[in-house]
Amino acid sequence: MAKQTAEFDIIVYGASGFTGRLVAEYLAKQGIQKWAMAGRSLSKLTQVRDEMGLPSDTPLVIADASTPATLIDMCKRTRVVLTTVGPYQLYGPELVAACAETGTDYVDLCGEPAWMRQMIDAHDARAKETGARIVFSCGFDSIPFDLGVWFLQQEANQRHGKPAPRVKGRVRKMQGGASGGTIASLTETMKAAAKNPKIIGILKSSFGLTPGFEGPAQPSGLMPEYDSATGTWTAPFVMAPINTKNVHRSNFLLGHPYGRDFVYDEMMMTTIGDAGRAMAEAIAKANPFGDAKILPGDGPSKEERENGFYDVLFIGEYPDGTSVRVSVSGDKDPGYGSTSKMISESALTLLETDTPGGVTTPGAVMAAPLLTRLEKNAGLTFLVEG
Repeated sequence: MAKQTAEFDIIVYGASGFTGRLVAEYLAKQGIQKWAMAGRSLSKLTQVRDEMGLPSDTPLVIADASTPATLIDMCKRTRVVLTTVGPYQLYGPELVAACAETGTDYVDLCGEPAWMRQMIDAHDARAKETGARIVFSCGFDSIPFDLGVWFLQQEANQRHGKPAPRVKGRVRKMQGGASGGTIASLTETMKAAAKNPKIIGILKSSFGLTPGFEGPAQPSGLMPEYDSATGTWTAPFVMAPINTKNVHRSNFLLGHPYGRDFVYDEMMMTTIGDAGRAMAEAIAKANPFGDAKILPGDGPSKEERENGFYDVLFIGEYPDGTSVRVSVSGDKDPGYGSTSKMISESALTLLETDTPGGVTTPGAVMAAPLLTRLEKNAGLTFLVEG
């Protein structure tokens, strides 16, 4: 376990932003002692610290992506950098480089696969040398899905002695809107793809994050379809393009415990009959982000976060018709309330585990201990259903 003698265990970079503030509040409530709030503006950090009612001696660290030296200095002072500063393709490259170089663990909320692939290619080797664990996608994208598949395969192996070669992720219920950061990230990804057509191939492939490995053809998930496994119509799920890539990367990094021919997709369940079909078709045609004009740093009220939830069913299928079913549910809105807890627990889990460095995923580097912490502290439930 690297950097045991660092000044801080966790630095929250972007603590004055909406999600960063939720993370800081969560860590403060957990009683974490050696942590600090970081950002570009001392006055803004001071204001947010005081508004939150945190002790006046809560450490504040000034760091700015436009000044890489400040990022290096920040990384040298901590064991883990938790960053909520996105879009990551705009504000993240220098921080990932700094963490990889200094051997500092890193967690983020990234759902930007083309940028993630660039970071894998650029920094994975160095992170392995220094022991830095660079862990992307530690929020709603993609922890419930990444760990949900891992949890299902543990049950499948225990029950049948082998993994399920086909897994379906089906979002049964969800309440809570997309974050402003998610929308901004998608916008920047589309801009990047327009400038560099090579990015399109990474975005389209389920194996865009598994360099050197291309598995079997995967369902596109782009069209409404009837799913006999659930008895309902299903619609495209907006987070599927990033979640499926992370699930396949976890399988890849772990040495293909789900199989080299593993097939996985994600859809949203609607309902039965003609009503279900009409609903699925409407979802497929709609703008997944609606008409909301959400900017990065904006977010829902505390009441809206508290009233949000999600429930995802995973179905593992074998060629002989045998199946395994598990579910993952969360007690807060996915984009903020649950996400802020998931990334916090990811950082805390890294502090307690000693695993190899590299650019990795939650499922590959800390699935079992993270699942335990999420159930104990973060309002997630992992349940075997059948």
